Amino acid sequence: MIKPLQDRVVLKMVENEETTKSGIVLAANSKEKPQVAIVVAVGPGGMIDGKEVTMQVKVNDKVIFAKYAGTEVKVDGEEYIVVRQNDILGVIEG
Repeated sequence: MIKPLQDRVVLKMVENEETTKSGIVLAANSKEKPQVAIVVAVGPGGMIDGKEVTMQVKVNDKVIFAKYAGTEVKVDGEEYIVVRQNDILGVIEG
């Protein structure tokens, strides 16, 4: 598993199918990837660039993140994205 440092967060993309109004199921790879992911690990925060950073997300949060943010990595056959907390745009509740 990846242990993020500073204000970094490890995300796992949410794979979801979409069904059109006519009932056709679109595979996840047939369209642009959504920027929705699950938080799998959170760094400790702390002093970063002279400012105190408090982590606002936690493991298992479902989040939306900036389109071109982060670095994609593959560990043990699983794909993850490592982003800075400020690349996360919001937490999806409910």
